Amino acid sequence: MFVKFRYLYAFLLILLIPFQALSDQAEQSDTSENAVLLILGDSLSAAYGLQQHEGWVSLLQKMWQDDNIPIDIVNAAVSGETTDGGLARFPRLLEQHNPTHVLIELGGNDGLQGHNIGKIRDNLDSLVSVAKESKAVVFLQEMQIPSNYGKRYTQMFTQNFNKVAEAQDVQKIPFFLEEIALNKDLMQNDGIHPNAEAQPLIANFMDRHLRSLILSAQ
Repeated sequence: MFVKFRYLYAFLLILLIPFQALSDQAEQSDTSENAVLLILGDSLSAAYGLQQHEGWVSLLQKMWQDDNIPIDIVNAAVSGETTDGGLARFPRLLEQHNPTHVLIELGGNDGLQGHNIGKIRDNLDSLVSVAKESKAVVFLQEMQIPSNYGKRYTQMFTQNFNKVAEAQDVQKIPFFLEEIALNKDLMQNDGIHPNAEAQPLIANFMDRHLRSLILSAQ
């Protein structure tokens, strides 16, 4: 019985060796020269309240695929994410996906939760620094919060993104909901998240700002 098992094990091992070699070869040959854009974001990029294919990130990827634009998107956005949470998981994401470009779309939840302005700025600065260390080109998405948080706080919050972008010499992308958020027909009932009708508008907005920047940086 033991002899039979030994021969069976040897036979299976012989079968598995070429399969593993073939698998490794296929993985190595499946390389791509496409740019890889990693989006580190929150619910605004995670298609909150919608199907994933309805979200602006998926629509933008489809747009680029249809136009044969050599950019692949990794959507690492998580609903409810803060700059603290983003910092905690960012190194692993960079190691896993090795992006050529990074869009940091965080800070909104920090502002909505009334976090310290200085702490938000420090976290954004750290996120940009971590991305730069990975040799990725960084884009910082400007965020805004409702005015009912007080004029001083909301202004200081938005100024954070200008300050970090200037200090780190990275491209700031304008807030993609600046016009949409004022139109109730384009917002979900919570008044915070854009609805399905707004997603193509956001995708077009982000395409105008990102496509040329990424292609010119390749």
